[in-house]
Amino acid sequence: MKNAFIKIFLLIYLSFPLPALAQQKELSALDIIKKVDQLLRGDSAHSVMEMTIINPRWKRTLKMESWERGRKESLVRILAPKKEEGVGSLKIDYQMWNYLPRVERIIKIPPSMMMSSWMGSDFTNDDLVKESSIVEDYSHTLLGTVDLNGTDAFKIEAIPKPEAPVVWGKLYFFVREKDYVPLRQEYFSESGELVRYLNFSDIKVMGGRLLPTVWEMVPLNKKGKKTIINLIQIQFDLPLKDELFSLRNLKKWP
Repeated sequence: MKNAFIKIFLLIYLSFPLPALAQQKELSALDIIKKVDQLLRGDSAHSVMEMTIINPRWKRTLKMESWERGRKESLVRILAPKKEEGVGSLKIDYQMWNYLPRVERIIKIPPSMMMSSWMGSDFTNDDLVKESSIVEDYSHTLLGTVDLNGTDAFKIEAIPKPEAPVVWGKLYFFVREKDYVPLRQEYFSESGELVRYLNFSDIKVMGGRLLPTVWEMVPLNKKGKKTIINLIQIQFDLPLKDELFSLRNLKKWP
């Protein structure tokens, strides 16, 4: 009778899901970063967004369309304003090109320019086309769980691997504990100084996923300056043709 009671108790106990925290403890820092990376990227993606560049004296907004396939191919095209319409950036493997329709010229971006500003924003060429990989180019350590503006978040430290093509001394990632949605990234110089941070907000379902739809990049050495990306629409895991990611297509506008 006693054994029967124990079996019934175990059957009932095991029918309930494990507590979320117990499941999460099984995940390594790298597992969590992979979840974030896959959430934001997918196997392929097509999106439309607005980028607002804010300076103490002026503000301007660019409307952009973006296509991405895997981690080696991406294309970004400016749709508005009129004077910058058609400007594009193409990345294939570790190479990047910009197209300037006014002079009908394609310019190859050297590796030394990957950390330069894209279109005067606080995002770099590397940010735009994601040449460096947060998954492959860094070693990750889970530092614990912190309270970030009232939300429980994993805090993960990422240190670049010795041969990785990155300039940051380290990164901190803050990821919402309950669903792995990114909340904040902090970028440090090699000397350990916090250089800039990226806040994610306005989390909602878009493209069938729960995503942060507002990204705000703030450089700490430029008072009053920041860049905000507003995601307007996005689709994931759709078929994209090979010719989309080509120099011929980059120059083809409209």
